[in-house]
Amino acid sequence: MIVKKTPEQIEKMATAGEILVRTLNLLQAKVRPGVTTLELDDAAEKFIRSQGATPAFKGYRGFPGSICASPNSMVVHGIPGPYKLERGDVISIDVGVVYDGWVADAARTFPVGPISADAQKLLDVTEGSLFAAVPQVRAGNRLGDVSHAIQTHVEDQGFSIVRSLVGHGIGQQMHEDPQIPNYGPAGRGPLLEEGMVLAIEPMVTAGRHQVRMADDHWAIFSQDGSLAAHFEFTVAVTADGPRVLTPWHESGEQNAVAGVG
Repeated sequence: MIVKKTPEQIEKMATAGEILVRTLNLLQAKVRPGVTTLELDDAAEKFIRSQGATPAFKGYRGFPGSICASPNSMVVHGIPGPYKLERGDVISIDVGVVYDGWVADAARTFPVGPISADAQKLLDVTEGSLFAAVPQVRAGNRLGDVSHAIQTHVEDQGFSIVRSLVGHGIGQQMHEDPQIPNYGPAGRGPLLEEGMVLAIEPMVTAGRHQVRMADDHWAIFSQDGSLAAHFEFTVAVTADGPRVLTPWHESGEQNAVAGVG
């Protein structure tokens, strides 16, 4: 069942989104060689709680971290720990924030210092696929229009969409209906209506689309060991069109060389 939100409820989600954006900005400044993913997690949790919010991921279905921190060939769901970032890595950071009972969810993939041209293209294309999807999030479109926009953008650039992982509806629960595949034909699927709120999250690999689960039963890796990237917005369908509730793209230069703060 798809739960539509009132304009007032969407405003509450936008407030959670503002805290989330500030969290991602904080983490961007801390991403540099030698920093552990656990240190990033600690910084995120302290900041989120300082804003009167709670980390949505902490304890969710038993997940131990406040963020998901997924380096290199790890696509998503990385448990923060002792891994030290290295120059040339890419690190996908997924953050969820609960404020006043409402959830926002977003992710970005950051370079750790200078990265290869191929890695930068992967980040640019994955981010671009998310931007290609947002204009489709409007009343009267179909969910498949969102999925198709992502797939077309990614595959036209020679990369692969991870097909076994999806986006989702979001509201007072982290995961609500509908599921949002990142591939498929346009014009199919549920009709988008005002009040729907979607967590749209393309996950892309530089190699094949197949993935594998780690022994911890959380982390998901590209099966062929290729680099992966993950970008995500929470987006509402409003009377005025799509509204990005986690607008990290409005907070300064994107994909800048990390370690400046």
